[in-house]
Amino acid sequence: MFNMLRMDLRRLFKSRNFKIILLVTTALIFMVSLMTAVISDPETLDGMSVQGAEIDEIDRRISEEIRNMTQLDLAHETLGGGFLLIMVGIGVTLFVSGDFSSGFVKNICCVHPRRANYVLSKALAAGVYSGIITLLGTLLILLVPYLYGMRPVSSPIAGILQYLFWMWLPHWAFALMALALVLLTRNSTLGIILSLVAGGGLTAVLLGTLGNLLHWPPLEQYLLASLVKGLYLPQLGITKTGGILACTLVWAVVYGTGCLLAMEKRDL
Repeated sequence: MFNMLRMDLRRLFKSRNFKIILLVTTALIFMVSLMTAVISDPETLDGMSVQGAEIDEIDRRISEEIRNMTQLDLAHETLGGGFLLIMVGIGVTLFVSGDFSSGFVKNICCVHPRRANYVLSKALAAGVYSGIITLLGTLLILLVPYLYGMRPVSSPIAGILQYLFWMWLPHWAFALMALALVLLTRNSTLGIILSLVAGGGLTAVLLGTLGNLLHWPPLEQYLLASLVKGLYLPQLGITKTGGILACTLVWAVVYGTGCLLAMEKRDL
C-alpha cells in the first residue's frame, strides 16, 4: 500500500491539474486581497466618493473593521466561505478521475488485487492534497495583504498553527467526499458540481431552509461547509474542537465506507 501511496504522490506532484489548482488558488487570493486592500483604504474611498460613487457610513465602518482585523480574522473572513473546500474537491475529483479515464485503475488493480489498498492510498493522497491547499491558502492570505500596504494585527504563531490544523481536518473529509463520488460514478462531472454546491455552502442553506419549514433541529451545522464557516479561532474551546473532530470523523467514515463499497461492488 505504501508503494502505491508513493506512486500516487509522485503522480500528484507531476500532475498538470494539481499545478493549475495551485495557480488558481494563488491568483484568486491575490485578487481577493487586492479588493480587500482597496475597500480598507480610506483615501481610496474618498477618491471614489469624489468621482461620484455612493460611499455611505456603512462602507466606512466596514473599511475601519477591516483595518482593525488580526491576521486570523482576515484569513477566516476570506477562507471561511468555503473557497478552499471547492479547490480541494475539484482537485481531488480531477486527480482520481484520471485513473478511470486513462484506464490506469485496471492496471494498478491487477498488480494490487486488494481494492481496499487502492482506496486507502487515494484517501491518504487526498489528505496530502487537502493539506497542501489548506497550507497554501492560509499562508497566502496571511502574507499577501502586506504586499498591498495592509497592516493587519499580528496573530500568535501558535494560534495560526492551531487554525491551520482545524481547517485541514474538514477539508480532508471533503476531499474524501469527492473521492467517493468519483469511485461511484467513474467520472468527474458530479464531483465538480457537488464541490461547487456543497463547498460554497448552498447545501447547508438548503438544508437549513428545509429544516425551518419542517421544524427540524439545525442539522446544517454538522455539514463540512458549516464547520469551516464556524471555525473562528478566538471562540474555539474543548467543546468546539470536539465537535469539529467528531463531525469530521463521522463524515470521513461515511465517505470512506462509500469509497470501499463503490470499489468492491462494481467491475472495473
